[in-house]
Amino acid sequence: MSLQIIQDGYGKNAGVFIPMKDWELIIEKHEDLKYLITQNNPPKRLADLVGKLSNETAKKMLDYVAESREEWEERK
Repeated sequence: MSLQIIQDGYGKNAGVFIPMKDWELIIEKHEDLKYLITQNNPPKRLADLVGKLSNETAKKMLDYVAESREEWEERK
């Protein structure tokens, strides 16, 4: 199995990349993981996303992005 550890800008582990061939072997052995594939089925069209995000959540996300951008600029 050829997993790859994904690190953030600070060198901290942030995620794992699993090649599809390896993922298929894993879900063959662990049937309960198959629900992850169907549960996280991404929208096929942008129009499918309309109304999925509340105004409150959208504002929080925009605020977070603005704050992160400011922090990024300060670190330059």
